[in-house]
Amino acid sequence: MSEILKIGKYEFNSRLIVGSGKYDSFQTTRDATIESGSELITVAIRRVNITNPDEENLLDYFKDTNIKLLPNSAGCFTAEEAITTFRLMREATGIDIIKLEVIADAKKTLYPDVIATIEACKVLKKDGFTIMAYTNDDPIIAKKLEDAGADAIMPLAAPIGSGLGIQNRYNVLFVKEAVKVPVIVDAGIGCASDAAIAMEIGVDGILTNTAIAQARNPILMASAMKDAVIAGRNSYLAGRILKRPFATASSPSEGLIEFNR
Repeated sequence: MSEILKIGKYEFNSRLIVGSGKYDSFQTTRDATIESGSELITVAIRRVNITNPDEENLLDYFKDTNIKLLPNSAGCFTAEEAITTFRLMREATGIDIIKLEVIADAKKTLYPDVIATIEACKVLKKDGFTIMAYTNDDPIIAKKLEDAGADAIMPLAAPIGSGLGIQNRYNVLFVKEAVKVPVIVDAGIGCASDAAIAMEIGVDGILTNTAIAQARNPILMASAMKDAVIAGRNSYLAGRILKRPFATASSPSEGLIEFNR
């Protein structure tokens, strides 16, 4: 895939972003990420160590790669928590590209608090962060996040970790039509075909974690996701045929041999 994915001031060759959670080890995280071809990996900075050099540190496993860490605010339930978390993270690491998520329901859906997300986005944009904002599949909220300074919109396909795939293709399409910044489908991807379907809608990229980390073979699933994102993007660019309620012959009718009946 030769197209460049531009998110704020950053450019990526891969349109697949992966997560770092739920793996059995940092080594498996590294191996699967490299196999995926991704250049960006999310890390929940309130749950995974990337700042304490005296403990096992995820950063150490990616120092010799071109893969950037994308800190996220998983575990934050207010705008203030997310803002403070990212400010402290940048002071410790220098990283300024972030995945902003403020969760409203921690018990069942892990759905975002979109009002708090917009509030935090405005403040963090003034602080100079490049912001990728996790949200629901609402085009109105997507536009408000773009107006608040988000450099990418990340609508959920289905609840986080559910593996249900895209539950409302039209809403994802409406989000894509509503904003000019990249749209990255986030949450709910369960297998490679889910990623391909999302890309065929015309979104700019995919973020997936559980589908790879908890697959029977994470390395193989990472490879499958890479291929699916590429195939889905190429299919979208190529343009699908129109759907018809009846058959159409694939060969011409002119010049057919005539038979006496």
